[in-house]
Amino acid sequence: MRTTEPGATDHTGGLGELAGDRALLGRTSTVERVADILRTRIAEGYFQPGERLSEEAIGKALGVSRNTLRESFRLLTHERLLIHRLNRGVFVRKLAVQDVIDIYRTRLLVECAVVHDLGEPPYPLDGLDGAVDGGERAALEQDWKGVSTANIHFHRELVALAGSARTDELMRGVLAELRLAFHVVDDPRGLHQPYLVRNRAILEALRSGDRTDAERLLAQYLDDSRAQMVETYAHLVVEEDV
Repeated sequence: MRTTEPGATDHTGGLGELAGDRALLGRTSTVERVADILRTRIAEGYFQPGERLSEEAIGKALGVSRNTLRESFRLLTHERLLIHRLNRGVFVRKLAVQDVIDIYRTRLLVECAVVHDLGEPPYPLDGLDGAVDGGERAALEQDWKGVSTANIHFHRELVALAGSARTDELMRGVLAELRLAFHVVDDPRGLHQPYLVRNRAILEALRSGDRTDAERLLAQYLDDSRAQMVETYAHLVVEEDV
């Protein structure tokens, strides 16, 4: 008889979906590849903040050993996506309000610096174009999760303009961590839709070669997004703790 580990969400009906990720592992199931799959699943909300991760269920679904899975958990714990609780297991991390503030402070420093240092136009904007178009299509379909994903892609593509693997890796972790907070918010439309037009404005400023205006728009965007997110998230955290 199958049992669910105490504190873990029963993903019995959906582990077939996770098992489909085996193909991403290739012939050699490396720790990094497993961590990348789990990171993506956490970012997508498949595993929710506060959820306990079952080694047995996930290892079976992905077809990897417990040692491999535990090393992957350690990597994601270092990235602040997971947290290990002594004698209780590994959980998807729940952010505090101060975490959200710090994430936006990091974003402001990194993203604005990238735009400031772009140099002379024209800029390679295909990735930003695709992210903006994708967000607008998702909004027309009222796919607010898709809008959230497109917004994240927009900021990753923006940072990618720096051509720095280190900066790309930093922002991948920062944005994945931010999505832990997004998953708690119960109004994804109100959280993400207003920024679609602002994504378009930043893109058009860059297309015209005006990186100064793009930096100004981006800084205001991040300030407004931080204020909205902190207010919303603080309210939800208080409600949950009551």
